[in-house]
Amino acid sequence: MDKNKLRYGEFVREIQADHVYISYSDITNSSEQKSSKIKLRIIDVYRLVTPYISVRLLEQIYSLMPLALYLVIFQIFILRQELSGASAISVGLLAVIMGLMFFMEGIKQGLMPFGELIGNTLPKKVHLNLVLLIAFILGIGVTFAEPAIGALKTAGALVDVKTAPYLYLLLNDYASTLVLLVGGGVGLAAVLGTLRFIYSWSLKPFIYMSIIPTLVLTAYLMTDENLSVILGLAYDSGAVTTGPVTVPLVLALGIGIASAAGKGNNSLSGFGIVTLASVFPIFAVMLLGLFLSFNYSPQDIIELSLIASDIQTIQIPWYDKSPFVEMLLGIRAILPLVLFLFFVLKVILKEKLANSGIIIYGIVLAIFGMMIFNVGLTYGLAALGEQSGSLVAVAFSDVVLSNGQELEALYPYFLGLFVAVAFAWILGFGATLAEPALNALGITVENLTQGTFKKRTLMVAVSLGVGTGIAVGVLKIIFNIPIAYLLIPFYIIALIFTYFSDEKFVNIAWDSAGVTTGPITVPLVLAMGLGFGNAMNVTDGFGILSMASIGPIIAVLVTGLYVKKSQEK
Repeated sequence: MDKNKLRYGEFVREIQADHVYISYSDITNSSEQKSSKIKLRIIDVYRLVTPYISVRLLEQIYSLMPLALYLVIFQIFILRQELSGASAISVGLLAVIMGLMFFMEGIKQGLMPFGELIGNTLPKKVHLNLVLLIAFILGIGVTFAEPAIGALKTAGALVDVKTAPYLYLLLNDYASTLVLLVGGGVGLAAVLGTLRFIYSWSLKPFIYMSIIPTLVLTAYLMTDENLSVILGLAYDSGAVTTGPVTVPLVLALGIGIASAAGKGNNSLSGFGIVTLASVFPIFAVMLLGLFLSFNYSPQDIIELSLIASDIQTIQIPWYDKSPFVEMLLGIRAILPLVLFLFFVLKVILKEKLANSGIIIYGIVLAIFGMMIFNVGLTYGLAALGEQSGSLVAVAFSDVVLSNGQELEALYPYFLGLFVAVAFAWILGFGATLAEPALNALGITVENLTQGTFKKRTLMVAVSLGVGTGIAVGVLKIIFNIPIAYLLIPFYIIALIFTYFSDEKFVNIAWDSAGVTTGPITVPLVLAMGLGFGNAMNVTDGFGILSMASIGPIIAVLVTGLYVKKSQEK
């Protein structure tokens, strides 16, 4: 129909729930009458925009506020301690909510369609080798863009160089190298995951070939007193990589490539890549720590840190003392990834960007959201987690805070110990059960298994696994248990259950750990663990996230075996 001949008459607006429906009537082909413009009052604009924003805002509020309120209530009523810097933390949490709202919408409207477009077009125009190279580079790019990756850098400030020199070196002087190698691990996972999509390979051999060497290297590093401290960081890095940027974009690329190759109809397409993106970064971080041990002695690192701190004391740039640096990091995280995607589209594929206006709008939202989120992460989320973690120990032990304040134990030792562990378990269980990604995974799994593995069953199994994992991680810090003593046995148990499980349950179980590590859970748990470790005078406060990752794997594998047995009966 010729658009020039349309005339819009009566404008009818209907708003139902969170959707907006617009209908037009009195359409005529008469060219004699002048076309009338639609005039919207401020109240009309408000009614149109409110449902669009409120749904997305409420989603982030529901994700963050229960956790934040739980920490605050526990601190005030159970630990009987006031919330220090409440106003700054409140503003920071608001920034996290607003930043994530913009960021997640930007991912959906901009980066996700971009990844799907490239994934569907690449195999048709270039050789498979170039496709895999682009997948590898994309894996590195999405790691830098991951919101929770900033939590690792923020954690560097909480590490004491004298007690953990290699951990301090990794998180401060080699922070960018650390993220680059973690990204390299994700890139390798993207390559192998894409090949798995195309050739329909089983996930089990990949698990054996990646987990067994990782456990061997873990056992080797455990023998060195200084290097064993980095194991918690290495395993936590694997949990950080499977967030809201990495998983959707890499999956969109891989599934798009598999579909274009005519191999995307497998019901298990999409599963497995999250597992590989979790394991390879662990191995990469351990290798970096081993390499640094060959070039630096612990004493060298301590001396270098003292020199660096003296230089910073003499002259600190103004922007290092303000939120400006976090905002710049937000731009630096997203912009290179976007430029790379544009380069692939225009130079390699020579394609036009369909729906360019919407995609550019999404990219701008993602960058703006990341800038705000980074500020909120530093001044709100990390501050709240570190403060809560440092005070949990007061339940069962005398504590000296960083400001010199001495606090006496509130409860008898065993009762206080129970309070601390229960706090960690409820935090892990509740945070996971409220995770939107877990709900989506549960629906997928119920459809995949034709209803034999219920969505509710999966959600409870994963939440129990995460809660138990975080509780064990807290016990690890309290009793200063080397992380390898926990991780090696648990991963061996997971490998044994993997051997006896069906392929579909293996895919579900090993990927379920990825949905538990969102952009809110990771910074909170990381900061809480480090604050708790400092309060207990423990060298290594890392490791809680790694236990929260292996817990749901075992829980879902056990549940899968139970479901299989029930089916046989």
